[in-house]
Amino acid sequence: MGLSGPTPGAMPPWRPLLKAAQRREGRSPHARWLQLASLGLDGAPRVRTLVFRCWVDAHSLDLFTDGRSPKAAELQAEPRLELCWLLPKARCQFRLRGDRLRLNAEAEAQERRRHWHQLSPGARALWGWPPPGAPLDPVAAFPSELADGSPLPECFELLRIQISQVELLELKGHPHQRRRWRADQDWAEHWLNP
Repeated sequence: MGLSGPTPGAMPPWRPLLKAAQRREGRSPHARWLQLASLGLDGAPRVRTLVFRCWVDAHSLDLFTDGRSPKAAELQAEPRLELCWLLPKARCQFRLRGDRLRLNAEAEAQERRRHWHQLSPGARALWGWPPPGAPLDPVAAFPSELADGSPLPECFELLRIQISQVELLELKGHPHQRRRWRADQDWAEHWLNP
């Protein structure tokens, strides 16, 4: 068991399993949707659906949020979180536990710019809408696109997540199969009761 965690860049054994499950979903958009569970500022649980954007390294991934939403402040106050990725065609569920990583200001600005320019005009549009959760203004603009070259809005926030534990529940066969991997155990596989 490594004291410092897994070797940086070494592919953990759960990643190929997740990739194979995603492939079974085909081009379905829900193959990229995952649920983020965190604590609200009032201590109550919160769950939201976000879109998976990319892997940064072997066990870190990027998500985006609107910095005006409550989740931004909540993850500042409590960076621990869990993601649930249900892949129905593969009949499996991945639960990824980890922490929101804070990058230094220069690296974060660079990553935000890179991601912003890679988004489609339709995906960028969400950050041109009024603040999420605010009272609806019936005359407010909700653009369907923000063109290439649109300035990077301050509210476009990067959520970089470092995964420390993964559980896979395979919902096929009898009984279902469940496994867990932890970074502090060099991603050794442990079978669990489903």
